[in-house]
Amino acid sequence: MKERLFTIEEAEALIPRLELIMSKLQRHNLALREGVTEAMRQSEQPLNELTTTQILELQPHLRPVVEELEALIEELESWGVHLKGLDLGLIDFPAELNGERVLLCWQYGEKELGYYHTPEAGFAGRKPLRPNIERLLQ
Repeated sequence: MKERLFTIEEAEALIPRLELIMSKLQRHNLALREGVTEAMRQSEQPLNELTTTQILELQPHLRPVVEELEALIEELESWGVHLKGLDLGLIDFPAELNGERVLLCWQYGEKELGYYHTPEAGFAGRKPLRPNIERLLQ
C-alpha cells in the first residue's frame, strides 16, 4: 500500500485532534508505567522477564489503559501519521518538498507545524518549515 503524503493544510487540520489524543496517550502511558513498576515489586522479577499477560494478572486495572492505548495508536496509524515519541509527543507526517520525501514534524504543545526533517535525519535534524512553505504548497 502506498504511503499517504500530507499537505501542510491536511496535517495542521489534524492538530486539534492530535492534542486530545496525545494528552490521553501521555496520561495512560504514565498510569501504565506506574502499574508496571508496581507489578515488578509484586513479582520481584525484572521488567524484561515479565510478560504483558503477567503484568495484567498482577495489575488487572491496567487492562482498560492498555486497550485504550492500543486503540489510540491504531487511530493514529489509520490516519497515516507516524508516532515517533510518546514522552515528547512527537508525530511525523510524510510529505514531499521539492520532489524529496520529508517528514513534517509536530510536537505536542505546538499549535502549528514548524519543522520538517528527512527520514534519515530524524528529530535532531529538524529544519524550520516556514522558509520552505511556499514550495510545499505548490
